[in-house]
Amino acid sequence: MKKTNIAVLGDGGWGTTLAILLSRKGFSVSMWGAFSDYVEYLDKKRINSRFLPGVKIPGNIHITSRIKDALNNKDLVILAAPSQHTREVLSKLKKTGHSHNAIYLSVTKGIEIGTLKRISEIVHHELGNVKLAVLSGPTIAQEVAKGVPTSAVIASRDIQVRKLLQQIFMTDRFRIYTSDDVIGVELGGSLKNIIAIACGISDGLGFGTNTKAAILARGLAEISRLGHKMGARVNSFSGLSGLGDLVTTCISLQSRNRFVGESIGKGKTLKQVIAHMQMVAEGIPTTKSAVSLSKKYKIEMPITQQVYQVLYRNKSPLKAVNDLMTRKGKEEHL
Repeated sequence: MKKTNIAVLGDGGWGTTLAILLSRKGFSVSMWGAFSDYVEYLDKKRINSRFLPGVKIPGNIHITSRIKDALNNKDLVILAAPSQHTREVLSKLKKTGHSHNAIYLSVTKGIEIGTLKRISEIVHHELGNVKLAVLSGPTIAQEVAKGVPTSAVIASRDIQVRKLLQQIFMTDRFRIYTSDDVIGVELGGSLKNIIAIACGISDGLGFGTNTKAAILARGLAEISRLGHKMGARVNSFSGLSGLGDLVTTCISLQSRNRFVGESIGKGKTLKQVIAHMQMVAEGIPTTKSAVSLSKKYKIEMPITQQVYQVLYRNKSPLKAVNDLMTRKGKEEHL
């Protein structure tokens, strides 16, 4: 494999984790962050205490707040900024005149509010017909950084791109599968965050395993219905980026989205929860986008609708549960 130089745009927990993983494999890696003060701290201390505490950042990772420096001579650009800031980052990238021959890999799980575009759609809209792939799956950053066995999926319509990226990322602790279903892989990774908020609300209300299992099963049905209508393959939602990521995000104590729901279930408002969070919970904006998509494609998504009502309309979590449970009886359709 020819030497690949890599830029990671985003210094959150996941971007930092991937920079570390690739550095350990011997790749030349630069990591860019938007806030110069924090970037200076990262460069000096070599610990991302805010987003990935306890994990040492290797000294050979170049950390910078100058995006042009990060992109210099890079063959692979990893997009790891929050979904609602991806377009802004791409705008900065365009101004550098970076080569369109590079491969772009989105590792962000979200849908842009307003445009309702997936991250890959935003990339193509901003950069044109570049080589593009997405990575998703059950990937808690702390676990990956510490070498816990993990599997994920990389999707691209270009078989050469996805095979190359599989080689680049694969280790004895990070197993990569490939897919050509970009839509399915992106939607699974994005929409499961809404269901994780619902599971967190259930936890906060003190409900049990029965409740969480029902939310998981019916939540996956909602995701699959919408995904199918949007052009995804339904069986993708049974894979790592669908069911795999859904289970992890709904049960992990490290899941930000589950934490948001749990806090609300215990009586906090969304505003109070956000005020005490340092990291982004992608399920919050994605809920807005998903409700708009469900209306656009005329897809029934009752759990998503109730999460939206709780987050944005101050609906009581208990009332939302009651409204879900007392809906008209129907056949089980997956």
